[in-house]
Amino acid sequence: MRSRTAIRCQSRYAGGVAEPTQFVSLLRRMLPFFTVVLVAAVAYDGWVFYALKILSFYATPGAIHPGERASLCYGVTGATSVRMEPAIEDLHPALTYCMQVSPAKDTEYKLIAEDDAGHTTSSAVTIHLIR
Repeated sequence: MRSRTAIRCQSRYAGGVAEPTQFVSLLRRMLPFFTVVLVAAVAYDGWVFYALKILSFYATPGAIHPGERASLCYGVTGATSVRMEPAIEDLHPALTYCMQVSPAKDTEYKLIAEDDAGHTTSSAVTIHLIR
């Protein structure tokens, strides 16, 4: 003879598996939490990957002899225009772009990136001349 508890457990959980209505009920209760997490993840992704940022700006080597060349490289995200001071060439927004420079004296290059809303960000790097 089986106890009432055993009969009740067997009728609720056929072989330990929850009934489909219980699963659907659990999903309905969890949906608002999943929605909030999904919206937060999408907002974070948009802020991190599409915000106006200078990802990198560097010169290699950082010191050269007169007449030698150095690579000046940059990477930006979220920019609609990019310019350099002093002007070297027409630049465009890119995740990675390098150009060759041969300054005649110690020179500080300033990279300025701008987005559609008019926000700007800048970074500077100096190439030193070894005498």
